[in-house]
Amino acid sequence: MSFFSRRPVLSLALGLTAIAAVTTTVFYPWNGDAPKVAIPFVKKPLATNMQWEAQIAPFMDAFALTSASAPAQPEQAEQAEQADQFSDPFGIAIDKNGNIFVADAGEHNRILKINPQGEVSVVAGGAEGYLDSSAKQKEARFHTPSGIALDPHGNLYVADTGNHVIRKINPQGVVSTFAGNGQAGFRDGAAGQAQLNGPIGVAVDRQGRVWVADTYNDKIRMITVDGMVHTVAGGDHPGYQDGLGSAALFDTPSQIVINSLGEAIVTDTRNNAVRKISERGEVSTLMRSEPDDHDALLRRPVGLAITHDDHLYVSELSHGRLLQIAPNGESRGVTGVDIDIIPGDDTSPRLQNPVGIAVDQRGNLLISDNAKNRVHLIRSHMQHDAAPVAPRALAKPAIKPLQLPWPLLPQDQPHEVVGTIGEVRGNYDGESRDHFHRGLDVQAAMGDTVVVIKDEKIKSPVPSWAATSINEGMRINALSYIHMKVGRTAKESNLDPQKFQLIKDSSGKLQQVRIRRGTRFHTGEPIGSINSLYHVHLNYAPEGDVINPLTLGFPGFQDSVAPHVEQIQIANRDGDILPLPIQMQVQKKSAKKKPTPEPKADGLLHLPRTLEQVSIIVDAYDQADGNLARRRLGVYEIAYQILDAQGQPLPGFEQAKLSQRFDRLPTDEEAVKIAYAPLSGVTAHGNARTRFLHNISNEIHDGHALLNYWNIKELPAGEYLIRVFVKDFAGNLATGRRELRVRIE
Repeated sequence: MSFFSRRPVLSLALGLTAIAAVTTTVFYPWNGDAPKVAIPFVKKPLATNMQWEAQIAPFMDAFALTSASAPAQPEQAEQAEQADQFSDPFGIAIDKNGNIFVADAGEHNRILKINPQGEVSVVAGGAEGYLDSSAKQKEARFHTPSGIALDPHGNLYVADTGNHVIRKINPQGVVSTFAGNGQAGFRDGAAGQAQLNGPIGVAVDRQGRVWVADTYNDKIRMITVDGMVHTVAGGDHPGYQDGLGSAALFDTPSQIVINSLGEAIVTDTRNNAVRKISERGEVSTLMRSEPDDHDALLRRPVGLAITHDDHLYVSELSHGRLLQIAPNGESRGVTGVDIDIIPGDDTSPRLQNPVGIAVDQRGNLLISDNAKNRVHLIRSHMQHDAAPVAPRALAKPAIKPLQLPWPLLPQDQPHEVVGTIGEVRGNYDGESRDHFHRGLDVQAAMGDTVVVIKDEKIKSPVPSWAATSINEGMRINALSYIHMKVGRTAKESNLDPQKFQLIKDSSGKLQQVRIRRGTRFHTGEPIGSINSLYHVHLNYAPEGDVINPLTLGFPGFQDSVAPHVEQIQIANRDGDILPLPIQMQVQKKSAKKKPTPEPKADGLLHLPRTLEQVSIIVDAYDQADGNLARRRLGVYEIAYQILDAQGQPLPGFEQAKLSQRFDRLPTDEEAVKIAYAPLSGVTAHGNARTRFLHNISNEIHDGHALLNYWNIKELPAGEYLIRVFVKDFAGNLATGRRELRVRIE
């Protein structure tokens, strides 16, 4: 957020950034005949609240561009009201008149404007390239515009990441190059000759100086009012170190704001840190998480905004969280996993990749999410002030079915699938239900080349991770490729030095593989080589939520093998699975001991009513054509019915009730414990054999998780039949023990 926007504006009651500039007319009698005199009274800004509870709503998704932005050709005029949508929304800025500006990168490469009436227009851009404009020549081109900031005169500054420059758009819409020569590099000096390297963040201070997060130079730069570029802080290589000027080290700084003291605040993305730079260039750390703490509150921070009283809002990519940091260093989570999202809660809206933040004139937060291609509105749930007027909502175009090649060579020939979406996975600390398998595993030999399956462009400032580990991978927009040497052959040669930068420490050990935001990759292009896990893992998330990659229609893939149900079991509310068959001896109410199982040979599972609520557990697995006999894959869909002794479905079970469908996965990894019962897991994480113990009393489908039980307390005593319907993605219906007879007593 630019400095000028910290002036007092209308307050929000009990809200995020309570700011006020309300003029009140106060009348004082002068004498009996004299007119009354109006004396303006301006309230002081109110302090920002650290206790408010967030309410998230969509603000801008699919929308109509105004006629001024519509195609000029008559045959295309009818398209003006068709739904448009974001390609990669990133930077957000709000001017003093309430106009909202959004940098929409991806395939659009444009700057959008939403006026106070909610009308959307294109300010500049629309095609990828590098071209300034003039009063006569209106067309301008950008390459992956990212952070944006306004000055008090209405000039908009754009970090044009792919062109390695800072652009300026004046109030008349004329686009010029403010700093940088268009070539990636590092050079201070006159703005036109200076060099930047993929800048992502930009801010303007009260003196009119433009600050730049020069992301892939790992430096903070300043452009003075006389047009000179100089480096404020950052050394010659990425790292983490506080200090003065060049003695300090950053690693992929992504956004920058200026506080009321003239200090710069920076999201230092790969360092999992928020840093501060004093006016004399001294760098210190406001907040940081350790690199190996994957559950830390702050991981991969990118978005940044500041209030009038120097409270910070920070967004992070790892868990889609929004954080608030007070000037005294106090911090808290505002939204996100482990904050307002709990396992089994399918109602909390999720942020996926929040990358840009702005505070509007009433203290509402607008956040761009470039995974969901949406701008979110966040305000206090107690707030009653008016929210900004959202653009008129239109139906978002449906995701088109795709037919994509395999991520291995040959791309047009079938390969063995050895892992499917939704399978339960453990960690190396002994937890067998740590997370969902979020994609597709395709078997390969170590050293085989991994290739791109779809033309795409990098959105994230940090698209690769875990260099040299078995979990090394990279994400290109909607597709992630994991378990490979990113950008390298089996012998560690760089596949493309123009796209992959291999960053090593002083001993020559590889530390990270850097890929700039805005880099394009094309179908069939090599991006890595298979590591010691002997497969490539493919994730597919076209709108932020992970979707089953089998929908991509890989050529030649066959699955004629039906899934198999090992058995159906019942678990109590503690998660303990009851032995089959048993007779439960009911204890007196005063007894604290659990019911004691005793064998009974009637083939029924006896359920005492004292259990009240139970879970239905289905042990099932799948295989695909070409799998080894020992291979076990996860199933795609489970539904079930409960029938009485006469074979009539109970109310609500007239049709098979859908329990689990692994079409889209919940954002929250903890939902894996909703889908699977204890003792689930795979061999690599401590179990004797792969087991998928599905808790079908709960629901997992359409990206949601819902916790539930089978309530037996109110059912009449007698026999009941549980029947399950298990399918794979190809639609094959499972064989095996698909029914369980129980007696409630």
